Amino acid sequence: MRGGRAPVILLGGGAALLLPLLWMPALLPVASRLLLLPRALLSMASGSPPSQPPPASSSGYVPGSVSAAFVTCPNEKVAKEIARAVVEKRLAACVNLIPQITSIYEWKGKIEEDNEVLMMIKTQSSLVPALTDFVRSVHPYEVAEVIALPVEQGNSPYLHWVRQVTESVSDSSTVLP
Repeated sequence: MRGGRAPVILLGGGAALLLPLLWMPALLPVASRLLLLPRALLSMASGSPPSQPPPASSSGYVPGSVSAAFVTCPNEKVAKEIARAVVEKRLAACVNLIPQITSIYEWKGKIEEDNEVLMMIKTQSSLVPALTDFVRSVHPYEVAEVIALPVEQGNSPYLHWVRQVTESVSDSSTVLP
């Protein structure tokens, strides 16, 4: 195309932003997946699940029923203590500790930079509120980072294992620290 610009056609749902990419065949697989993002981001931003649960896959896994939650900690000792506690309480099936991350953020009007440990916590999506409450109750930070993303796809036996390990907690109405 002349001038390096593709035509822009007005479409809803953020598709207009991706349309210029569609003329490049190599980007078609990526662009087609990105078209699905607005709905997913909207449901994540609202803090509520989609109005209708997605259908189970052929493996029986319901997309989004398992989440990966992320928590940053000031050091490995704190991260291990919280990780062990959430697994013991069955708020999580597994926690991976990723050491030596660098976080750069604004806090109280000042740009900060800290070395931290990132926790990647696998749990049932229905347990994220209880997990968040527990982490907040034991975490040393004034505002603990606890964010969770639903898992849409993955190794079916692993996703079933996550649900199985945390099943007894999801059956009870509350989890106390």
